[in-house]
Amino acid sequence: MSILRHLSAIGWHRMLVLFLAIWLLVVLLLAYPGINSANTLDPKSTEKLVRALTDLEALRKQNQELRDIFNDISLNNMNDEQKEAIENFQKRLTKAEHPLQNNGLYSRSLKEEPNLEYELLRRRIQANTKEFWYYVRSSLLDLQNKATPASETVDIIEQVLSLGAEHQRSLLYDIDQLAAADGYAEWRQKESNDLSNLVQVRFKLLQNPPDCNKAKKLVCSLNKGCGFGCQLHHAVYCFMLAYGTERTLILKSKGWRYHKGGWDEIYLPISDTCTTNKGGSMTSWPGHADTQVVNLPIIDSLSPRPPFLPLAIPEDLAPRLTRLHGDPAVWWVGQILKYLLRPREKTASMIQKAMNKLGYEKPIVGVHVRRTDKVGTEAAFHPLEEYMVEVEEYYNQLELKGPVIVRRIYLASDDPKVLSEAKTRYPQYEIICDPQISKTAAVSTRYSDTSLFGIIYDIHMLALSDFLVCTFSSQVCRIAYEIMQMYHPDAASKFKSLDDIYYYGGQNEHHVVAVWPHEPKKTGDMQMRSGDLIGVAGNHWDGFSKGRNLRTNQIGLYPTFKVKDKIETAKFPTYSETVESQEEHK
Repeated sequence: MSILRHLSAIGWHRMLVLFLAIWLLVVLLLAYPGINSANTLDPKSTEKLVRALTDLEALRKQNQELRDIFNDISLNNMNDEQKEAIENFQKRLTKAEHPLQNNGLYSRSLKEEPNLEYELLRRRIQANTKEFWYYVRSSLLDLQNKATPASETVDIIEQVLSLGAEHQRSLLYDIDQLAAADGYAEWRQKESNDLSNLVQVRFKLLQNPPDCNKAKKLVCSLNKGCGFGCQLHHAVYCFMLAYGTERTLILKSKGWRYHKGGWDEIYLPISDTCTTNKGGSMTSWPGHADTQVVNLPIIDSLSPRPPFLPLAIPEDLAPRLTRLHGDPAVWWVGQILKYLLRPREKTASMIQKAMNKLGYEKPIVGVHVRRTDKVGTEAAFHPLEEYMVEVEEYYNQLELKGPVIVRRIYLASDDPKVLSEAKTRYPQYEIICDPQISKTAAVSTRYSDTSLFGIIYDIHMLALSDFLVCTFSSQVCRIAYEIMQMYHPDAASKFKSLDDIYYYGGQNEHHVVAVWPHEPKKTGDMQMRSGDLIGVAGNHWDGFSKGRNLRTNQIGLYPTFKVKDKIETAKFPTYSETVESQEEHK
């Protein structure tokens, strides 16, 4: 019997009712609540979801078969009413299948972007894997030092250290693979770009008011009595407060000790339209809401202290930043540096020529060894081998992903002897460095154009590295780390500091929150309850950190894995008018 005769026997109306019932069933299944809440499924809901998806797949196939039948039917022998009924139902079948494709139920992932809990947990596992190994390694080395040199215990400890290091690398590799396989890489990159574009548009809007003569301004003198890294952080602090108070920043840099011509001869001006500090009224910080021009002191003398100081981030960006980045405060500082450090064409050309001359290629680890005026005053001495242990570990980790043909480092130091020592003692590495930059970085020749461009090269190439080994007591190192955030969706873990954790000079107190209780096991330990707020003093990189419990006021050590960072936010202006500017930009 032909299809037409079969349809006639069943009856058009009964057939259409049957098809409509199947179509309604598909729609009802699409509305099944478990499908649209896959992020929070329990095991039972997961089973229901799997069954629902199986049924949906069967219905999808039936849907396709029905459409194939109608496609084969000749409409020539049908009346207008029958033709219209068939065509309408074909449209309904197509429409019913469309949500299946849009919902991605037959694609690799049920979600287009990760939830906050997933990203926080993934990063926490990575950080605590490192902290666990810090603790085990430090404890074993302590035992080894106490053991008799020729005893069997020493050999056993060596074996455990060796295999333990492999265990850590394997775990970190698996965590890294999890991020690569979860399907969110595209979202992370897009979210990073979108957030960066948003704040850069806001900065441009702030710095280019419609009428400079009427604009409220914040005046900052660049010549703080310190080195380049310190002065650069001073400029960031000034910009941060300008953004927070909705005042256009006027950066006074003529006669700058690093370059007499001023900032604008090295980098693009921070404003295209508003460069004068003139105004109808002028006063020192904090001024008043109606004061047009406010002069800003250095951060050390700032009083009263506004909420906009590091490590605070804009409240309106916090939900997105917390999900995207492992250290939102570093990302925020990095975005300000991105705006401030837009090089003039001459500066960019000089940087590129230096990179070509040195043969800067990847993979590469950036190593910054600070000596001279820092050692013995603000920082302890760390021998070169301490840095190279971390470099070796990075490349051992990298080799789990595939063979590394050349182990390469970019070595920067203010002591030329470090460069020659590295090349002599570590011939297995390709060491890229410029001894001339090291010579000009000495205190006696630091404030010169040659020295300035040398430190600009160093910071740029350290920031471009795949991984950074340095001491965070150095502002140059911290700036390189901050700039590094521009080149990755999240570079918060791409460093190893031999001394301090990340901090910003003059910052408000850095707080962490206890997620697990802790009872002291030895003298010097701190007692903690879950929920306690701790002011961080530093990480000892042995599984313990030092801090002050704000509940008990006790100062002591606590296991680092038992806390999590408290993200500090401040009500920065939201610059809502940038929405229109962004649309125009697109």
